[in-house]
Amino acid sequence: MALLEQTDVAVYEQVVVLVSCALSVLGSVLVISTFALWSDLRTTPRKLLVFLSIADLLSAVSYSYGVYKVFSDNTWDCVTQGAVSTFSNTSSFFWTMAIAVYLYILIVKSSQRLADSLVLYFHLISWGVPMAITVAAVSLQKIGYDASEVSVGWCWISIEEDDHVLWMLLTGKIWELLAYVILPVLYILIKIHIRKAHAALSEYRPILARNRLSHSIPAMADRKLTLIPIIFIALRIWSTVRFMLLLTGSPAGQNPVLVILHGIGNTFQGAANCIMFVLCTRPVRARLAARLCCRSTDTRSNSDVTSRHTDHTHSLSHTSKRTVSHTGVEESKDEV
Repeated sequence: MALLEQTDVAVYEQVVVLVSCALSVLGSVLVISTFALWSDLRTTPRKLLVFLSIADLLSAVSYSYGVYKVFSDNTWDCVTQGAVSTFSNTSSFFWTMAIAVYLYILIVKSSQRLADSLVLYFHLISWGVPMAITVAAVSLQKIGYDASEVSVGWCWISIEEDDHVLWMLLTGKIWELLAYVILPVLYILIKIHIRKAHAALSEYRPILARNRLSHSIPAMADRKLTLIPIIFIALRIWSTVRFMLLLTGSPAGQNPVLVILHGIGNTFQGAANCIMFVLCTRPVRARLAARLCCRSTDTRSNSDVTSRHTDHTHSLSHTSKRTVSHTGVEESKDEV
């Protein structure tokens, strides 16, 4: 197959995508750090989110190197970067689907034991399958320069290979397309179940108010985690569009706007998760702000810090009670 004309990556496109990579690295580190700092936030859903953040962190770092270099040949660092991004990107797909499956079993099937028992299999699949695919692709010399036809400067599957479409599917696109189908179905089923649970609790509030066990499933409903599929699709769709345009041979795949959207979509996952599950989650945000505030104000006395922490704890407790009173459903401890 003749080598396609390289898609030019302008300097401003590089800058935008590099900023997206930097934000994703920062966001992933923040998700991991908050999990490590506060033991009461170490729920299983957040643990899965941490594994997703590790994959997204690797993706952002590898993509940033590729965007910075804008490869033009099958050099050793092109292949290395392509291998790392292939593994981490595919792993991110699997962890995203693993979180959705976990939440579905936990909330809809009401089986925390079954959901927790799957975590080991999530690790085996989400790390093992991407590693096997990547090793096979590297061993067969399929990873390399792709003329930025389905990337933004970084390397992936060599565009010169006759079976490059097959390997693009195996190393990412087939899992991406499956996720577009599986994730919305699980997400809709979870939301329907939560809506029905809220309606039932509201109707029988006088009875259920005396039974703490009746609150257990809604309390586990980490609602913001169900937004991960939406974030995933909104970010990844541009990569899929460019892949489809490559298959049809359309020059529209070189459109600068589409190239930028593709670059941001592939690199912003870590930042998006941080915004949703750290910055937009009140208890986590308040703790983080308090910690930063304490570090920046050396003159503050220990007693003053303790007093403020106590006031904050009482405020969260009061807010939690008010939420229970209003909805009839106990929210999860950390609101995810």
